[in-house]
Amino acid sequence: KRKRRIGEERYYAVRAGRVPGVYTTWAECQSNINGFGGAVYKAFPTHKEAMLFAAGKNPNPNSNPDRFYAVAVGKQPGIYTEWADAQAAYTGVRAPKYKKFDTREAAEEWMRSFAPEFTSFSLEVAQEEDEDGEADEGDEGDEDDFLPPTKKLAKSQNTPFGDMESNNEVQVIYTDGSTLGNGQNGAVAGVGVYFGDGDRRNLSERLSGQVQTNQRAELTAILRALQIVSPQQAVLIWSDSMYAIKCVTEWFQRWETNGWKTNKGPVLNRDLVEGVLQEIRKREALGTSTVIKWVKGHEGNRGNVEADELAVAGAR
Repeated sequence: KRKRRIGEERYYAVRAGRVPGVYTTWAECQSNINGFGGAVYKAFPTHKEAMLFAAGKNPNPNSNPDRFYAVAVGKQPGIYTEWADAQAAYTGVRAPKYKKFDTREAAEEWMRSFAPEFTSFSLEVAQEEDEDGEADEGDEGDEDDFLPPTKKLAKSQNTPFGDMESNNEVQVIYTDGSTLGNGQNGAVAGVGVYFGDGDRRNLSERLSGQVQTNQRAELTAILRALQIVSPQQAVLIWSDSMYAIKCVTEWFQRWETNGWKTNKGPVLNRDLVEGVLQEIRKREALGTSTVIKWVKGHEGNRGNVEADELAVAGAR
């Protein structure tokens, strides 16, 4: 592998850590990842690449991945092209199952050998979130090409409180939407935002407007979370709606370019997507990190369960 040359600049990108961002020294990077379960971080030769990685984007969009990391049992089963992302997907889970492959087809075949819950939906999620990058599984001990792993979570992610650990710098929030009679006349939707036990910012309310759908409720929950928290407060938002997440992290770029139209017509829920983007961009202008991640719903995750209960209560 390539070794770092003397005097060569290095930028350390922290995608998931106490304070996500780009750092110019290894010491600064370490202070933001040590003891942070599921930290995702990597070193780059240029500031631009580091910024893209920290923002959850692909720093090398034209590269073709030659390694595929399949995680069958973990916090977020799926197929990854970054070893760091794969590590984050299983770190802290008791008895995880993961394996490296040379082709995506081989990785998918291996995933299908597990229970149905780890096949079609998990593969779909991983492919949507997939980024073309390269990391060497064997480079863990080298700070330059792949940063060493942090300590594992003190609690297993299988415990009720496993995903809820926060810190002074990053506010962890769970959001959810619920619709009684979704897709039917007379449907009623609710919004839930969960900050923590007894937190006065916890929110349970009826979805506003005439259109009462689950998709609007999920997007509204993310929007309300960003409206409630200070724009200078870094946040990690967990949502079980892949639709809502992709709307505000990926699809919007194509929609904005195409004048908010698809081949089927105008983009649905544009008002809410633009509302979330406005909040995110306001935070970006202040240098505040906004990370939105997917959590599998109805799997006993404490934060997700609480947000769901708040959403259901809001719909009633």
